[in-house]
Amino acid sequence: MESQINPNPISFSRDTIVAVSTPPGTGGIAVIRVSGPEAVDIVGSVWRGVPMKNCESHTAHLGKIVDENGEVLDEVVATLFLAPNSYTGEDIIELSCHGSRWIQREIVNLLIRSGARSAGPGEFSQRAFINGRIDLAQAEGIVDLIASNSRAAQRLAMMQANGHFSRRLEELRNQLIDFASLLELELDFSEEDVEFADRLRLMELADRIIHEVDRLSASYSAGKAFKEGIPVVIAGQPNAGKSTLLNLLLEEEKAIVSDVPGTTRDIIEDTREIDGVLFRFIDTAGLRDTDDTVERIGIERATDRLLRSAIILWIVDSSADIPSQLDYIKEKQEEIRVKQGGNPDSQEISQANDEDSSSIIQHIIFNKIDACTEEIDNSQLPNQNSESIKLSDSQPIKLSATQSLGLDELLNILSADARSMQTSEGDIMVTNARHYESLIKGGAALRRARQLLSDNLSADFIAQDVREALHHLGEITGTITTSTLLHSIFSRFCIGK
Repeated sequence: MESQINPNPISFSRDTIVAVSTPPGTGGIAVIRVSGPEAVDIVGSVWRGVPMKNCESHTAHLGKIVDENGEVLDEVVATLFLAPNSYTGEDIIELSCHGSRWIQREIVNLLIRSGARSAGPGEFSQRAFINGRIDLAQAEGIVDLIASNSRAAQRLAMMQANGHFSRRLEELRNQLIDFASLLELELDFSEEDVEFADRLRLMELADRIIHEVDRLSASYSAGKAFKEGIPVVIAGQPNAGKSTLLNLLLEEEKAIVSDVPGTTRDIIEDTREIDGVLFRFIDTAGLRDTDDTVERIGIERATDRLLRSAIILWIVDSSADIPSQLDYIKEKQEEIRVKQGGNPDSQEISQANDEDSSSIIQHIIFNKIDACTEEIDNSQLPNQNSESIKLSDSQPIKLSATQSLGLDELLNILSADARSMQTSEGDIMVTNARHYESLIKGGAALRRARQLLSDNLSADFIAQDVREALHHLGEITGTITTSTLLHSIFSRFCIGK
């Protein structure tokens, strides 16, 4: 059966903690959070207003905070959340005071002198986990929600924080536990040659679980892109207008623009939100053969970014030799395909395999159309020999980066690309590297179990791999974890969360 490991192997004091929960600095209002068994008594000792012990949970009250000398520090609103119906599962009082740094500091120091302790990073959320209010996946979703910088990232983080991902994993683990139970029963009665588990049914169950685990792990590439910004690489030969397009997309002069070939020698990137999705636009060195050492390094970095992109915008200078530029793009595509290489069945986790270049969306952009006298159509696109990488089915985009012509069309196409990468509404996308690694390892263990079932081997060998799969899936939500892992996760939180 499943390993009997303490799901919360971390000890913490039952004292009352305090911290400022709003960002550092001066503002109209700051929120000071107090949590613990003595929260009501400690705040009540410095509070002048309705007696704290007479207040009901989830109510707000106006009053004053006074120091030991009876001097009023501030007029505040105290909001009570009494155990167990609070974020941490303990009594919580949130004091909304004026945003003066001095006031914040003095109230926190006063509460510490009254018996509270300064909270550590993520300690409120850590207590919520230990008290069973959230699991680890939800805790990490809260971190992502705080850090979200686009509607798409917020949606993914909210689904995780609300437990959608955890519930999906729990369903999988329950199926695996049933699987393991039948195998364990078979082991208990092995001497009597009794088979409790129908092998065909178990193989069907294993196939369903493997399919779902694979689907979740396959969503990581897109999920990571939506969380951090979809990487869009702008590539092409020197003087095609890549830096000008970057500046146009970012609506600022981010890159130096010059008629001198090879001006851009390093990676330049920044983000922009389009229709609720964050895009990370990356300008690269012009692709060409060169003897210049520094420029060659820039071109190598550009090629590396092409491998790790989600979208490539191939820029063609419409006023120059179009066929030769298209041929060069075709060569670079083949280079990407070769460098992608590797064993497609490999389950090794590496940065190089996080993004699958077979799913890269690619567009041809004919830039400088204001300086072009010839008509440009699909017949000028290169033939696609590679089955791994293909250009988008969309028409080539005609653009003048200097005149902003064709920009709206490009933005609409990028929005459509983002929609094509998204899963259906309400479906889960994995955004966390730790979760991805556990899913990959869990899937590998399940495949071994499935193969052993197919080979009709003994239940004890199969059960071992099923237990390993349970272990890896349990690590995601914290059903199985270690104090080292918990410290690593909660140390990334801000002090007041």
